[in-house]
Formats: sequence, structure tokens, C-alpha cells
Amino acid sequence: MLKVTIDGQTLEVEAGSTVLQAARRLSIDIPTFCYLKRLPPLASCRMCLVEIEGLRRLQPSCATAVTDGMVVRTNTPLIEETRSSMLDMLLANHPLDCPICDKGGECELQNMVMAYGPRESQFRDDKRVFHSEDIRLSPVIIMNVNRCIQCQRCVRMCEEVVGAVALGTVEKGMDTAVTGFEGSLASCDQCGNCVEVCPVGALMSLPYRYKARPWDLVETDTICPHCGTGCQLTVGTRKGEFMRVRSKWDEGVNHETLCVRGRFGLDFVASRDRIKQPMIRQDGALIPVSWDEVGDYLRRRLLAVESKDAGGLASPRLPNEVLYQFQKLMRTVFRTNNIDCSSRWAAPFDTLGPLLGAFYSRTPLDDVIGNDCVLVVGGNVTEENPVTEYLLRDAVRRRQAGLLMLSARPSRLDADARVVVRVPPGGEEASLAAVVTALMAAAGQTLPGDAFADIGATIGRPAAGTGSDGPDRLATALKDGRSVTVLVSVDLLRSPDARTTLQQINNLLQVLRLLGKGPAMQFLFDRANQMGAWDMGVLPAALPGLRAVADDVARATLARDWGAEIPSEPGAGLDAMLDLCVGGRMGALYIAGTDPLISYPDRAFVQRALGAADLLIVQDAFLTDTAGLAEVVLPAAGYGEESGTFTNNEARTQTIRQFREPAFEARSNLAIFDFVAALCNQALRPSTQGQIFDEIARLVPAYQGLRQDGLGAGGAFTKAVPTPPTGVFLAPPPVPITADRLMLITGDCLFHNGYLSERSDMLNTVANDPYVAMSAQDTAELGLSDGDQVIVRSGHGELTAQLKVDRRFPKGLVFVPENYRALRLNSLLRRGEYPCAVEVQKAHATPEVDRPGRIWRGV
Repeated sequence: MLKVTIDGQTLEVEAGSTVLQAARRLSIDIPTFCYLKRLPPLASCRMCLVEIEGLRRLQPSCATAVTDGMVVRTNTPLIEETRSSMLDMLLANHPLDCPICDKGGECELQNMVMAYGPRESQFRDDKRVFHSEDIRLSPVIIMNVNRCIQCQRCVRMCEEVVGAVALGTVEKGMDTAVTGFEGSLASCDQCGNCVEVCPVGALMSLPYRYKARPWDLVETDTICPHCGTGCQLTVGTRKGEFMRVRSKWDEGVNHETLCVRGRFGLDFVASRDRIKQPMIRQDGALIPVSWDEVGDYLRRRLLAVESKDAGGLASPRLPNEVLYQFQKLMRTVFRTNNIDCSSRWAAPFDTLGPLLGAFYSRTPLDDVIGNDCVLVVGGNVTEENPVTEYLLRDAVRRRQAGLLMLSARPSRLDADARVVVRVPPGGEEASLAAVVTALMAAAGQTLPGDAFADIGATIGRPAAGTGSDGPDRLATALKDGRSVTVLVSVDLLRSPDARTTLQQINNLLQVLRLLGKGPAMQFLFDRANQMGAWDMGVLPAALPGLRAVADDVARATLARDWGAEIPSEPGAGLDAMLDLCVGGRMGALYIAGTDPLISYPDRAFVQRALGAADLLIVQDAFLTDTAGLAEVVLPAAGYGEESGTFTNNEARTQTIRQFREPAFEARSNLAIFDFVAALCNQALRPSTQGQIFDEIARLVPAYQGLRQDGLGAGGAFTKAVPTPPTGVFLAPPPVPITADRLMLITGDCLFHNGYLSERSDMLNTVANDPYVAMSAQDTAELGLSDGDQVIVRSGHGELTAQLKVDRRFPKGLVFVPENYRALRLNSLLRRGEYPCAVEVQKAHATPEVDRPGRIWRGV
């Protein structure tokens, strides 16, 4: 430890600490413009100059390391004069348009001038003017370059944190100007982080421009609804109307940064597709009715179908309290364990449960990605969890973490990775098996049997021509690392082989533990509360706390508290519930906040199944495709219209807060559950959000001890509940991937997450049109060019969209984002088949070969 004295106060700090960091620990204010906590110091603005005994010149405190015994002064006459001169120089060319500048009231330059600036300027020359009008750099970002004070925050944020490199500077000295390439931000993520860090009004949010002043806004701290990273948001409203989103450095996992969806995608709350009042189906059409009328109707219908099976499906975007109450409603009122929380895949709990219990790290992401090696398996972090990508890049560049990537789909993080294993679509399991085999050999042990004897030499290799590393290099990197974190994309759960893929991940973690690597694991969920949905027991085979339904002790504990028996047999997941519908055995199917008709594979089958249920109840904020098939539609509060908690990918529980009133005749989700239970002559107790949270904290082991008033600004972590270790799973050898077929995979694109974000007008202005991404090699063989309209056809259906050639894609891979409702992508997919063999041809071209799964060549 080093001792430093600043303005007469003495402090001990760690070696490498800067004078600025030490001063802030002592609550001594030193002004800065160019400094950002998460970036290396630049020392260009000269506002943070201080006097240090023994040195002749003033030194920038942001870039000066503390030495033992250092004595610093921060407020001498020389320093005050220097700061005043620097501000006078900035004001010399700065336009005096504060009355119309959106930054007015929260402008750092304004604040600095009031605190440290001159009362009269020494400059009399005409002000320099770059442009007479503001420049619209993108659909959401507008620039007044005349206001720029050349702090470089925006440029460095874009390049060093976001990784987009969309902004740069031209000219030099006082003529330096920040700009995008040729005056646009075509290569930009549109995340708006440049707007967030701009200390003046040079970069502005176009959707917020001229709408309000900071003092007009009511600001509410909450959590982003789009993905599982769990970013902190501060939502500003004016007279109840949504205005803007910003974030705070010192709260939450995201450290002020947001992605485009979090910053600009919250206007979906005011979507025109809101369900205005309850509806019931009469003569084939949905007819608006009152809550009293829908209650009378639903009471009769529930009584008529009570002899048949019931089932429930809830969205992992709903708060913990709503999900907990939903599964309680289904288990105690509808007397069923037929419950699920995903409308895209089925979670194999028999494998998932042990994996979560033995290895899931309920700790800050900052901590686990600080390990020596971080392995990302599957998916595309850049597009599914953008802010997690920023944090991973920071871990690589500033903390020297070794990033390892194993996936079919390339991402921007590949450029920062030490090892990249590009596998054929669906090839993750095979490569993981090869890595496990190599690590077992390194550990001096062999797997039982000979199932993996030569897997590394055959199907564990990446597809030809990908230019990637092999599983052997990945195994070597893991073996050489001191500590390992494994981040797993939920994209792997789409596959019918998800169980064996999870087994291979379990094997990998077991072997890493044998090797003394102290492995940690977290999922990269692309839904805001997927972890919470699992913890709350919205699963057919798991109770709250991820305890098995067959666990007599766990079931009896809940039954005593709930005052109702819980069925002892595991229930049906969504796929099995759809089979019950088709078989005529499903009485009431209750769907809350989700849309399986647009997202579950095999749209025609799902439509037939939903239509075959005796009573389909849909509770949602928006009129979804599934709601269009319902017999009863109940308008529910949407995001921002009810409070609760989310549990993010780290298993951090955070508070989401209400910032607007429910629209039209919508009621809170909890109130609707009470309403439905009362129709069945039962009551759910407790029924308020706070009381339900207290019950969760009492009955769910991982949440025990949490208090809602103790969650604080950064949330609170749930506790890992250790489970007995499982042995190494011996999975059958993976099926070889055939190289001569085009295989379709899907997932999120950067500008959309699921289908909720498609209701955002702002995201729709920045998002690409629906597209099909393929490799340059495949498109060249097919005679296709970037921008062509192409048909993607499976044995089950087809779609038409614009082609995007991606030179980083491996041969054989076709990617279509799942986020565009009009594409009806799930019409191409069969249940139990993923990836999906497809043919691609130019629209209106004649196929040369007409065989399922073969490449089509346009003529």
C-alpha cells in the first residue's frame, strides 16, 4: 500500500492507483472532461491538473500514478487560473445556444463554467462554425459538431467499449471534428452510448430531441426488459408519457452502457397493438366485453372443462412474483404440473437441474469473466447480449482474460478471442466431446468405454474452410489456464439433442474441476427473466427452487404453506401439452404473456393444437397471433405498468418499477390471477407483490434471506444451493454433420429481441429489413449476390427475404433472425428438428436440383 496526502488528508491506496482515484475516495472533487472510469486515461482536456510537491509543472491527476509519500494540492490559485483558462478556451468557439440545447440543465460544460470558469472571456474573434445545421448521423443520433469540446469520449467509447468503430476524428487542433464515415453511422450499433457520455450537446438522441427538459422529467430506476444481462435503466416520463432512457455508472451490471434495444427500444410500451379490454369469442370473432361479462363467461367455461387436463405457459419476461403466482395458480387451482416458461424449446430438467445446482455461479459477471479463461459456447453474444459483449471485451483488453469461442455463428468478439472454434450448425456437442476427451487425457484419466475414442479425429473438427481453430487448441488453452468460466448460450436448448449437449457441458465442467481450474458457469439468456422463471418453478418437472416435483419433502413443505395439495407426477412441457391438445385431452390451456404460435417450431401444428384445446385463455398486454386464436382474452399490464423483480443471468435479483399506469382496461397480472382463482371459488394468498416476494424469500432456498427493501440500486445475489456432484455422463457419439447441406439456424439480431421489440417504432427505424445471412463461398456457388431477394425452403415451408453475405460465416450455414413476425420463420421448422436442412435460391429462379437438403442453384 502507498501513502498519499491530498489537500491535507492522508490515504493509503494500492499501487497503480491514480491521483484522481485517490481524491475521489476522499470526496475531493477534481473536474474532468475526457476521463471515463471504464477507459484508460487520455489526459487531453487538462481540466484535472493538480500540483504535486517536487514537480515543477501541473500534472493530470487522471493519468498520474500515486507514489509513496506523494503530497498533492488540488485547489491552489495556479490551478484555479489554469482551469479558468481552459474553460475560456473551450467557450471561445462554443455556441451560446443553451436555451434550445437538449443538454441544458445537465450539461457538464455549463456546470464547470459555473464552478470554475471565468466571468468574462478574453476571446473576441468570431466563433468557428463547422456546419450551419445539425447533422443527422443515423435515425436515432443527431450531431451539432459546433458544440463539441473534443474530449474524445464518444470516439473511445465506440471503439474501445462497444467495438463498432463508427466514429472518428478529422483535422487537428482546434479544427478537430468528430464525425462518422462520410457523415453517417452506417456501421454503427445505434446504441447511443456516445450520446450518454457526451458531456455537452454535441451528440443528441433524436427521439428525445426538443421533447422535454431534465427538470420536467419524472425519473424511475428500473431494469431492461429485453435480454438477461439485466441492465440498469433510468426511465424518464413527462406527464405519464415515456420520454427517454439513460443509465448510471455506479448501478447495475452495465456500468452506464446500454445497447440499442435498451436505450431506444422501450417505446413499445405505447404500442398501438395494446389489448384495450377483455374479449370472448362469439361466432368465430373476438368481441370486447366488460370484466364482469368475461368473468361470468369464464366461470361457466372453466366448470365445463374441469374434468380434462389443464396446462399453463408463461413468459420469461414476466416478473418473479407473477411467475411464482402463475405456477401456484396452476398447481393449486388447476391441479396440474403441466407448466412451462419457454415458447421456443423444452428444457431437459433431468440434465439441467444437476448442472445448475453443481456449477451455476450466482456471482457478479465482472468477477467470473475476470478468470484466466472465458469460454463462450454457442450463440452470438454481440447480437443476443450486447452489453455482455462490452464487458467481455473489457475483460480481454484491460484484464488480459483469455477469451475462447465455440459456435457455429461468428460474432464481433471473435476479433478479441484467443481461440475461435467455428463448428458446423449443430456441431457444438461434437466439439465439446472432443475437448472433454483431450482434457481427460491431460488429467491422466480415460472416459469409461470407448464412445469417444476417435471423436476428435472425425466429427469434432470444424467445417472445412472456416479458417478457425480446432478443438485441440481449445483444450490446450483450457488446460493451460489457471481458472475457467463457461458462458453457455441458450441457443443450444433449441436442439433436440439439447440433453446430450448439456451433458457434454457438465462433463467439461467436471473435468475442469478435476484439473483444479475452479470452473464457474452461467447461461447467456436472451430473455429478461429466464433465470427467474426457472427459479420460480415454471417448469413441468421442477418446483420453486429447482427442486424436483417428485421430491416428497419439497412438495409437502410447499403444500403446507399453500394450503393445497400439489400433484406428485411431473407434468407436460409445452411440446407435450400441444400433443394433449391435438389428442382432445386438453381442457383449459392458459397462456400468459407469450406467443407460441409465432415462435414454436412447426406453425401449422401449433395452430392446429391451440385450436383443438377446449378452452384457450390468453392473458397479454398485446394482441398477439396466439391471442387471435383464443376463446378468452384478458388484457394485462405490460412492462413498466407493474412492479416486481427480475433475476438476471448472474442470478442477481433486481427491482423493476412501475413508471406508467396500465393502459385502457388492463389489470395487473397478479390481479388477473386472483380474478381467475375466484372464478374457481378459491383464493391465492398472499396476493400482493411485496407479500409474494416475502414468500419467495422464505420458501425458495436460493432466495432465503432476501428483503425487497434490501435489494438496493444494484440488486442482491441469490445463493447457490449445493447439490451432490454427478459423475461424468457417457453420451452416445454425436451424429456426424453432413457437409454438403445448407443448415438453417436462428436467433436474435442486434436490433430486435424476440417479438416484443418489433412493437418499437424506433427499433423498426434502425433495424435491417428481414434478411438471410450466408457465407461468401455458398452464395458464390449458388450465383447469388448481396442484396438479392432469395427463397429459403425446407421440407415444411418457405420464406422470402433479402440476402446478406457475411464473409465470416462458415460454409453450409444459413441464418435467419427469429425476430420478424411477417416471415413466420417457424413455418420452416419441424418439431424436434434443429438445425433444419434448407434449400436457397434466388427469387423467381428455377431450381436445378430438387432434393430435400441439397443446395439449389438458380438458373
